[in-house]
Amino acid sequence: MEPTQKTRGSSLSRYAHLNKHMLEVFEFAAILSCALFAGAALYINVAEHPARMQCGTELAATVFGPSYKRAAVMQVALALVAAISAMASWSINGSLLWIIGALLIFAVIPFTLIAILPTNKQLLAPTLDRRSAHTHTLLVRWGQLHGVRTVASLAATLIFLVAALSA
Repeated sequence: MEPTQKTRGSSLSRYAHLNKHMLEVFEFAAILSCALFAGAALYINVAEHPARMQCGTELAATVFGPSYKRAAVMQVALALVAAISAMASWSINGSLLWIIGALLIFAVIPFTLIAILPTNKQLLAPTLDRRSAHTHTLLVRWGQLHGVRTVASLAATLIFLVAALSA
Protein backbone atom coordinates (compact mmCIF):
# COMPACT_ATOMS: atom_id res chain seq x y z
CA MET A 1 0.00 0.00 0.00
CA GLU A 2 1.27 3.43 -0.86
CA PRO A 3 1.83 5.88 2.03
CA THR A 4 -0.81 8.28 0.70
CA GLN A 5 -3.45 5.56 0.62
CA LYS A 6 -2.58 4.43 4.13
CA THR A 7 -2.77 8.02 5.41
CA ARG A 8 -6.04 8.64 3.58
CA GLY A 9 -7.58 5.46 5.02
CA SER A 10 -6.42 6.41 8.51
CA SER A 11 -7.96 9.88 8.06
CA LEU A 12 -11.28 8.38 7.00
CA SER A 13 -11.22 6.07 9.99
CA ARG A 14 -10.61 9.00 12.35
CA TYR A 15 -13.37 10.98 10.62
CA ALA A 16 -15.85 8.12 11.06
CA HIS A 17 -14.80 7.78 14.71
CA LEU A 18 -15.26 11.52 15.26
CA ASN A 19 -18.67 11.41 13.54
CA LYS A 20 -19.76 8.57 15.84
CA HIS A 21 -18.82 10.56 18.93
CA MET A 22 -20.44 13.74 17.61
CA LEU A 23 -23.61 11.76 16.89
CA GLU A 24 -23.65 10.40 20.44
CA VAL A 25 -23.25 13.90 21.87
CA PHE A 26 -26.03 15.35 19.70
CA GLU A 27 -28.35 12.42 20.43
CA PHE A 28 -27.71 12.75 24.16
CA ALA A 29 -28.31 16.52 24.06
CA ALA A 30 -31.54 16.10 22.08
CA ILE A 31 -32.90 13.40 24.35
CA LEU A 32 -31.87 15.10 27.60
CA SER A 33 -33.15 18.57 26.72
CA CYS A 34 -36.39 17.22 25.26
CA ALA A 35 -36.98 14.96 28.27
CA LEU A 36 -36.30 17.88 30.64
CA PHE A 37 -38.77 20.01 28.68
CA ALA A 38 -41.36 17.21 28.71
CA GLY A 39 -40.85 16.58 32.43
CA ALA A 40 -41.26 20.25 33.28
CA ALA A 41 -44.32 20.53 31.04
CA LEU A 42 -45.88 17.41 32.55
CA TYR A 43 -45.19 18.69 36.06
CA ILE A 44 -46.94 21.95 35.22
CA ASN A 45 -49.98 20.11 33.84
CA VAL A 46 -50.36 17.47 36.56
CA ALA A 47 -49.14 19.31 39.66
CA GLU A 48 -48.46 23.03 39.49
CA HIS A 49 -51.42 24.32 37.47
CA PRO A 50 -54.03 22.11 39.18
CA ALA A 51 -52.65 23.13 42.59
CA ARG A 52 -52.85 26.79 41.58
CA MET A 53 -56.44 26.31 40.48
CA GLN A 54 -57.38 24.62 43.79
CA CYS A 55 -56.29 27.78 45.62
CA GLY A 56 -58.95 29.82 43.85
CA THR A 57 -58.99 31.96 40.76
CA GLU A 58 -57.57 35.10 42.35
CA LEU A 59 -54.51 33.38 43.81
CA ALA A 60 -54.03 31.25 40.66
CA ALA A 61 -54.02 34.38 38.50
CA THR A 62 -51.66 36.13 40.93
CA VAL A 63 -48.98 33.42 40.88
CA PHE A 64 -49.39 32.70 37.16
CA GLY A 65 -47.22 35.65 36.14
CA PRO A 66 -44.08 34.91 38.16
CA SER A 67 -44.32 31.19 37.39
CA TYR A 68 -44.81 31.77 33.68
CA LYS A 69 -41.91 34.21 33.40
CA ARG A 70 -39.50 31.80 35.10
CA ALA A 71 -40.59 28.78 33.06
CA ALA A 72 -40.66 30.53 29.67
CA VAL A 73 -36.91 31.17 29.42
CA MET A 74 -36.03 27.64 30.50
CA GLN A 75 -38.50 25.96 28.19
CA VAL A 76 -37.56 27.97 25.10
CA ALA A 77 -33.88 27.14 25.67
CA LEU A 78 -34.62 23.43 26.15
CA ALA A 79 -36.84 23.27 23.04
CA LEU A 80 -34.19 24.97 20.91
CA VAL A 81 -31.35 22.75 22.17
CA ALA A 82 -33.47 19.64 21.56
CA ALA A 83 -34.47 20.71 18.05
CA ILE A 84 -30.98 21.79 16.99
CA SER A 85 -29.34 18.69 18.45
CA ALA A 86 -31.89 16.46 16.75
CA MET A 87 -31.27 18.19 13.41
CA ALA A 88 -27.53 17.63 13.89
CA SER A 89 -28.20 13.95 14.68
CA TRP A 90 -30.24 13.66 11.51
CA SER A 91 -27.49 15.30 9.45
CA ILE A 92 -24.99 12.71 10.71
CA ASN A 93 -27.04 9.51 10.58
CA GLY A 94 -29.91 10.40 8.23
CA SER A 95 -32.75 8.90 10.29
CA LEU A 96 -36.03 10.69 9.64
CA LEU A 97 -37.05 10.01 13.23
CA TRP A 98 -34.69 12.78 14.33
CA ILE A 99 -36.36 15.23 11.92
CA ILE A 100 -39.85 14.22 13.07
CA GLY A 101 -38.90 14.63 16.73
CA ALA A 102 -37.13 17.93 16.00
CA LEU A 103 -40.23 19.29 14.28
CA LEU A 104 -42.44 18.19 17.17
CA ILE A 105 -40.33 19.79 19.89
CA PHE A 106 -39.67 22.90 17.83
CA ALA A 107 -43.41 23.22 17.10
CA VAL A 108 -44.05 24.08 20.75
CA ILE A 109 -42.42 27.46 20.17
CA PRO A 110 -44.68 28.73 17.36
CA PHE A 111 -47.65 27.00 19.05
CA THR A 112 -46.91 28.99 22.17
CA LEU A 113 -46.60 32.24 20.23
CA ILE A 114 -49.73 31.68 18.14
CA ALA A 115 -52.10 29.74 20.39
CA ILE A 116 -51.03 30.41 23.99
CA LEU A 117 -49.56 33.92 23.94
CA PRO A 118 -52.93 35.69 23.51
CA THR A 119 -54.18 33.93 26.66
CA ASN A 120 -50.91 34.70 28.48
CA LYS A 121 -51.21 38.39 27.61
CA GLN A 122 -54.74 38.51 29.01
CA LEU A 123 -53.67 36.72 32.19
CA LEU A 124 -50.70 39.07 32.62
CA ALA A 125 -52.64 42.28 31.90
CA PRO A 126 -52.47 44.72 34.82
CA THR A 127 -56.17 45.48 34.39
CA LEU A 128 -57.22 41.81 34.80
CA ASP A 129 -59.89 41.25 37.43
CA ARG A 130 -58.27 38.25 39.11
CA ARG A 131 -61.53 37.21 40.79
CA SER A 132 -63.70 37.10 37.66
CA ALA A 133 -65.24 34.12 35.91
CA HIS A 134 -63.45 35.29 32.76
CA THR A 135 -60.08 34.91 34.52
CA HIS A 136 -61.06 31.41 35.62
CA THR A 137 -61.95 30.56 32.01
CA LEU A 138 -58.60 31.94 30.82
CA LEU A 139 -56.71 29.82 33.36
CA VAL A 140 -58.61 26.69 32.36
CA ARG A 141 -57.95 27.42 28.67
CA TRP A 142 -54.26 28.00 29.42
CA GLY A 143 -54.01 24.61 31.12
CA GLN A 144 -55.60 22.88 28.12
CA LEU A 145 -53.35 24.66 25.65
CA HIS A 146 -50.30 23.88 27.74
CA GLY A 147 -51.35 20.23 27.61
CA VAL A 148 -50.71 20.29 23.85
CA ARG A 149 -47.11 21.31 24.54
CA THR A 150 -46.80 18.49 27.05
CA VAL A 151 -48.09 15.85 24.62
CA ALA A 152 -45.86 17.14 21.78
CA SER A 153 -42.75 17.12 23.97
CA LEU A 154 -43.47 13.66 25.37
CA ALA A 155 -43.99 12.35 21.83
CA ALA A 156 -40.74 13.97 20.65
CA THR A 157 -38.86 12.42 23.57
CA LEU A 158 -40.24 8.98 22.74
CA ILE A 159 -39.32 9.42 19.06
CA PHE A 160 -35.78 10.47 20.00
CA LEU A 161 -35.41 7.39 22.23
CA VAL A 162 -36.62 5.11 19.45
CA ALA A 163 -34.25 6.80 16.98
CA ALA A 164 -31.27 6.38 19.32
CA LEU A 165 -32.07 2.76 20.14
CA SER A 166 -32.68 1.75 16.53
CA ALA A 167 -29.38 3.11 15.24
